[in-house]
Amino acid sequence: MADNPKQPKLTVQGLAFGYGEQPVQHDVSFDVRTGSIFAIMGASGCGKSTLLKALIGLLRPSAGKIAFDKEDYWSVDDAGRERIGRRFGVLFQGGALWSSMTAEQNVALPMQMFTQLDAASIDALVQVKLSLVGLNTGRSSMPSDLSGGMRQRVGLARALSLDPEILFLDEPSAGLDPISAKRQDDLILELRDGFGVTVVMVSHELPSLFGICDDGVFLDAETRTVIARGAPKMLRDTCKHPLVHAFMIRDRAPDENQEKGQIDGRH
Repeated sequence: MADNPKQPKLTVQGLAFGYGEQPVQHDVSFDVRTGSIFAIMGASGCGKSTLLKALIGLLRPSAGKIAFDKEDYWSVDDAGRERIGRRFGVLFQGGALWSSMTAEQNVALPMQMFTQLDAASIDALVQVKLSLVGLNTGRSSMPSDLSGGMRQRVGLARALSLDPEILFLDEPSAGLDPISAKRQDDLILELRDGFGVTVVMVSHELPSLFGICDDGVFLDAETRTVIARGAPKMLRDTCKHPLVHAFMIRDRAPDENQEKGQIDGRH
């Protein structure tokens, strides 16, 4: 059945999560439109990556609901969660590749674990996935022999290995030089536009946020909840919350920041 672009792919309602007795965020609510590139934003330590862990099933929330196509992830049994999770692709920070496996072996692993495909079919699909991310060299190399950008691409190819409906990306361009980061952003756009994949990404990189994200939420470490919602460009241009404003214009020169603050009535 084709996705309904008007129906949210992911719905989060009243979510609270943390570690033990230590809360990280509470009352987190948002929805992710099918086919959008949705940003989870905020300063360091606000819980962006922890929220991502809750969304992909690595951390059980203490309250609230996470629903994929209206199906509540945490209300179903283990088999149901495994079934829903097969629809995810996840790129962890830095690629998180198995260091003892080649690039090709890293991409093949999910297919070996979760499909009944034979070795020849898996090998053919691995080459397709690596081609999708533009990785035409280094396929038989170990992760330690690859550049940061190449490791990220291998990680993305692995995230695509089971043809996911929704991609979760944790800092996909962090640590990359500007050219490699731009290539990564362009690739994410191509995957969304070419395959209809919905993307949820944690990022603090302003060029990526402004360049490819069309919606998002901004988390705050002090109040431990969402303090702004909308496309990063819109938040940059219209949000009056001082924390959000400072985050969104931090790459401007000091004089330019001061001038912008005076225009907005902040001295």
